[in-house]
Amino acid sequence: MARLVLTDASITINSVDLSDHSNSVTLNYEVDSIEVTAFGDSGHSFDGGLQNNTLEITLHQDFAASSVEASIYPLVGTQTTVVIKPTSDAVGASNPSYTLTNTYLASHNPVAGGVGELAATSLTFTGGTLTKATS
Repeated sequence: MARLVLTDASITINSVDLSDHSNSVTLNYEVDSIEVTAFGDSGHSFDGGLQNNTLEITLHQDFAASSVEASIYPLVGTQTTVVIKPTSDAVGASNPSYTLTNTYLASHNPVAGGVGELAATSLTFTGGTLTKATS
């Protein structure tokens, strides 16, 4: 059984590769459960409804042009596309690409941290449609 230690994840937000500024990523793929239980059934029955995805990313803050702040700040209150891969290698069966389109970013904390700590921003993208590619 192959195992993966996450050391080289690829994170592209709105076509900007921010992988080298991240240290945490969690993609939650979820489909709503719609109850379809009918009279005479002996237990609850469910069908899948809409996707209900969330994506959490922590980025090291960087105010340089074309970096974290310049890329993230204009996305607040809008929908965007985020692409996540387990490694920066080419997409394949052992390195799938997950593309979350029309995902919404509600907030961004441009300045966060304590004395002597690394400035970081934690992002939560919600909604959108997730697709997986293996080639």
